[in-house]
Amino acid sequence: MRVSSSAYYSWCKRSAKVISADTLHLYRRAKELFRASRDSLGSRELAKKLREEGFKIGRYRTRTLMRQLKLKVRQRIAYKVTTKRRHSDQVADNLLNQNFNPVAPNEVWAGDITYLRTAEGWMYLAVVMDLYSRRIVGWHIDKRMSADLVCRALMKAVNLRQPKKGLVFHSDRGSQYTSKQHRRLLKSYDLRSSMGDVGACWDNAVVERFFGSLKHDWILKVYQPTREHMKQM
Repeated sequence: MRVSSSAYYSWCKRSAKVISADTLHLYRRAKELFRASRDSLGSRELAKKLREEGFKIGRYRTRTLMRQLKLKVRQRIAYKVTTKRRHSDQVADNLLNQNFNPVAPNEVWAGDITYLRTAEGWMYLAVVMDLYSRRIVGWHIDKRMSADLVCRALMKAVNLRQPKKGLVFHSDRGSQYTSKQHRRLLKSYDLRSSMGDVGACWDNAVVERFFGSLKHDWILKVYQPTREHMKQM
């Protein structure tokens, strides 16, 4: 093995690094949780899940653990503007002004559309989020990005939650949300429309963050062969 006698005897006298059973169990669970998340858990969320399983561990130790086990989270792609309104369509005032923390449920909802790529072509997902709980209360997915897409998502949310009159529905200025069809639907439910500025992702930051987590932390980590596979996912 081309090792000198002095090096061999030095190695024999050197104390071995012993890993306890508890540490080994921690390593195994950290790897399993990280793989189950499709390589998406950062140090905060991984530490939280480990504490839920009874491990006494903080964020900084988790960061060290992730470096030791070579657990690296993939970075997300940058935000892109998706839809533009027609100049003939009406635009609502921004009633939120980036105040995303209502004091009760069903006071402020937010909606948006995102692109989902499959081997068969694009799918488009529209969601409605209750900003109080950050829960998705309505959604619809289709291969066409039309006004009907956002209207169906809103109808599902209204049927589920039965909100009171005057609820604020916030969105961007995409053509689907400024369309006559969507404006008529809001009026029929007595909901107030609110819209952010053009290309300002921070005006709807909560929904954008949800889309980022959904796509880049979950859906896009696996191959999507068909539109139906994407819909089920």
